[in-house]
Amino acid sequence: MISNASQCSGLLSRRQALGYLAGCAVAAISACPSIVRASPRKRVVSIGGALTEILFTLEADNDLVGVDSTSIYPPRALGYPNVGYARQLSAEGVLSLRPSHILATEEAGPPAVLKQIAAAGLRITTLPAKHRYVGLRQRVLGVARVVERNETAQLVLEQLDTTWQLVRRQVNAQTAQSLARPVRVMFVLAHSPAQMLVAGAMTAAQAMLSYAGATNAVQGFKGYKPLTPEGLIAAQPDCLLVTEQRLQAAGGLEALFKLPGLEHTPAGRSRAVIAMDALRLLGFGPRMPEAVLALHQALYAV
Repeated sequence: MISNASQCSGLLSRRQALGYLAGCAVAAISACPSIVRASPRKRVVSIGGALTEILFTLEADNDLVGVDSTSIYPPRALGYPNVGYARQLSAEGVLSLRPSHILATEEAGPPAVLKQIAAAGLRITTLPAKHRYVGLRQRVLGVARVVERNETAQLVLEQLDTTWQLVRRQVNAQTAQSLARPVRVMFVLAHSPAQMLVAGAMTAAQAMLSYAGATNAVQGFKGYKPLTPEGLIAAQPDCLLVTEQRLQAAGGLEALFKLPGLEHTPAGRSRAVIAMDALRLLGFGPRMPEAVLALHQALYAV
């Protein structure tokens, strides 16, 4: 069974959500006759795909002048100048855009470059990279403070909280009804003919698996570590979870199924692989709740 964990029904669509937000905004404006003067436009460089998504969700993309290479959603984000990979920034690339504000997560770097940017007099707002739902809420509020969209942020959070509660109820109900043990999943960040790089504790992948009602097939370490064919066989995963981008770069599903040892696991024998977009799966941006539900439904269809 191979799945791309497509968008799930049962949640408010983005169009419905935006319509809700727009309706609330119109009602608020109609109820307040006072004159509101717009603050000067900011020039924001967003370092982190989730932060860029939040900027668009807050309808603050007019303040955006540059993004990093992980900012691939929404598609309009691809039209902005790119300052490179979030962990390998260059001061020259960022400063060339003449930004007034830098939005970044704790994962941005290297530290020496960030110090150089700050020394140039730019305001850098560093937000937590916490891979939990509470971290998503913190990032929405943090971005909103920088771009002065606090009222819009409250509306966005209300919608996110409602959706998240629905997702948690659906995941818990379906997991409780399942007669089988939790699905054992191995997240493969990268692979080669000799070994795989898999996710352990304290990772975004581990958090998503936990939220989706699954068990990580590899235990006992934090972060990512290489796994040998013998380790793969010992783990006995029921399913492999990969990102669409890494899967394509590594040669597709056929290359994945040629990994030594995989044929001796339940995942290999049933060809059970779930591929999801990297930012949607691991970014913990505004699409995080529906991504959890999509992953859960794909896993329990295995």
